[in-house]
Amino acid sequence: MEERTRAYLRGRFGDYYRRAELTPPPDTSEREWGYIPWTSGPGTTMVRHRSLLDLGSIDDFLARERPRHVYFSAGRYDDPSASSMGEKGWRSSDLVFDLDADHLPSVSPGEDTYAEMLAACKDALVRLLDFLESDFGFEDLTVVFSGSRGYHVHVRDRDVRRLDRQSRREIVDYVRGIGLEFDALVEEEAVGGTAGRSSPAHKRTLPTEGGWGGRAHEHIVATVEELLALEESEAIERLTEYEGIGDGKAEAALRAMGSNTDQLRAGNVDIHPAFLSVAKALVKEVVERDDAPIDEPVTTDTNRLIRLPGSLHGGSGLAVRRIDRDELSAFDPLVDAVPETFVGHEITVDVSEEVAGELNGDSFTFSEGVHSVPEYLGVFLMARGRAEKGQE
Repeated sequence: MEERTRAYLRGRFGDYYRRAELTPPPDTSEREWGYIPWTSGPGTTMVRHRSLLDLGSIDDFLARERPRHVYFSAGRYDDPSASSMGEKGWRSSDLVFDLDADHLPSVSPGEDTYAEMLAACKDALVRLLDFLESDFGFEDLTVVFSGSRGYHVHVRDRDVRRLDRQSRREIVDYVRGIGLEFDALVEEEAVGGTAGRSSPAHKRTLPTEGGWGGRAHEHIVATVEELLALEESEAIERLTEYEGIGDGKAEAALRAMGSNTDQLRAGNVDIHPAFLSVAKALVKEVVERDDAPIDEPVTTDTNRLIRLPGSLHGGSGLAVRRIDRDELSAFDPLVDAVPETFVGHEITVDVSEEVAGELNGDSFTFSEGVHSVPEYLGVFLMARGRAEKGQE
């Protein structure tokens, strides 16, 4: 990034911060603060181990320093400005989740557009919130667009603050579906002896509501209804796509589905040995489909620094935007995170190579060279390293 570009962005970030009204996190003075300034050179330098006492008021600090990135700690400390983690005196930590579009299995960076990547990340966010609210019953949640490629969720329920890394690891494993096996989801019930044996047989059932069991049951019932609506040959062909299901098992499983739909809806997956194999495959499928692919180290780290809502992301020029839960479905990051400070002005930028995309409701395509563009778009391209500031 050229010095002219850096100076321009730092100045306009300062204009944004002088007008912005930010709401700091709770227990502000107990948290560590950090930031990355607009320094020259190929790398970035994090200034950290700062407390609110070091910075002064957040508003004054931001307007004065005009940083490229701003962070605060998930952890609360006795002495947040101590230079080592051992000296800080850890008290508690928020439970933080980070979803990054680049890390989603459903996303292909370089092939999917920025808008498509963010849409996929929002879908993953909805799944994550379902786990946190429905499965864990968390209530004090703050949802934030990261300002670039994803979303953060801060959980501040009192019961989670003192959880150690291992307990947080268990939460991670649950929302990721790690180690989730069929036998762990079903309940077994003895139903009497079998012919020639003294040991009882067992009936396996899935819970019909709640948790991974409820998700698996819903998926199994929906798949069964879909299969029964197909021609028999089509249904068998689809069943044989599952590993270990040949034509014979597929036919037997399909017959069992047709004659035991009420039992399946009640959660019984042990209607036939062939169908049990299908059910196991469907459970594996639902885990792969419905897990929340979070950045695991972020959640397990009790000392993690996370972006300040309301600040600007120095790699995009977009705002790190807090989202009200009831407004999530309508939230469009490429419109709602565009800072008003950068709207209504035109600037000149020198585009380094052909670029295309969409921002603030408009699509754009620019060839290499000098162009006059809306300022919000120019800031976006410069912050992402796709353009330099042109001469006005």
